[in-house]
Amino acid sequence: MTIQDTPTLGFAVIYRWRLHPGQEAAFTEAWGVITHAIRDQCGGLGSRLHETDDGVWLAYAQWPSRAMWGQASLNDPALQDARRQMRSAIAESLPDIPLKPVADLLVPATMPAGR
Repeated sequence: MTIQDTPTLGFAVIYRWRLHPGQEAAFTEAWGVITHAIRDQCGGLGSRLHETDDGVWLAYAQWPSRAMWGQASLNDPALQDARRQMRSAIAESLPDIPLKPVADLLVPATMPAGR
């Protein structure tokens, strides 16, 4: 099988954090609010949140293009509480990792009913 570079794959980025102990649920809640807003207001294609075995939390986010990611600005005053909640849960923010997708063999996950 040949895997070819496909320009329609867009752009992806990995965000990484270390959280204060006991703040995982608050962070996850705030991350969800902000991620929905980014998808709905900035053109992002969504994100998945993960916790690694060594305790680092990371989100893999997809965008139509690197330009859209770079131009995204979310200044909605209604998100101030979520931003504050997310910031207070973070002990350390690690550098973002921009990714240029080259091939995609991932099978889309089936969302549970009601989501």
